[in-house]
Amino acid sequence: PWRGGAGRGGAGPAVAGGVVAATIPRPTESCTTMAIIERRNDDLGALFTAQRAPMTRLAHVVTGSPDTAQEVVQEAFARYASAQGRRTIEEPAAYLRAIVVNLARTETRRRARRLPAVTAPPVTGEPEVDELWAVVQRLPERYRTALALRFYADMSEREMATHLGCRPGTVKSLVHRGLEHLRKELTS
Repeated sequence: PWRGGAGRGGAGPAVAGGVVAATIPRPTESCTTMAIIERRNDDLGALFTAQRAPMTRLAHVVTGSPDTAQEVVQEAFARYASAQGRRTIEEPAAYLRAIVVNLARTETRRRARRLPAVTAPPVTGEPEVDELWAVVQRLPERYRTALALRFYADMSEREMATHLGCRPGTVKSLVHRGLEHLRKELTS
């Protein structure tokens, strides 16, 4: 049992059978909290190291802008860290991807309202890739997002439906129509 010495405060050595023993402080709530925070920071650091580049590429495909993609990913990690403090996240990469996709879609819609459509300049210098990139950027936002999730993030229809907030049948339709738009643009 815990026996503090020197009166009620427990600030002194405990006496057990005439032997003076050092008082071992009880773990305080702040010590436990600090350990949890350190573990969360370690987990967040590992997640950042593993997922920053893939999430930036995904956001770039959805938004069409490398600068916007970096901003989206930065905001996504900030929101993830905030959510991590409030709840237990079972699938960190999937949760982060959902945040990235939602923020990228929001930013794409926001830019579409503010700016006139601008075709992206060549990215690689390879004519086939640059032509495809330009066509992908002209797709409506939902088609572009569906194609990015399906072929870039390699997600199943069920996962895509969860991310897009629709039914799996709608996901199939979005992917099909997006591919049809690409075929028409590339063959004309």
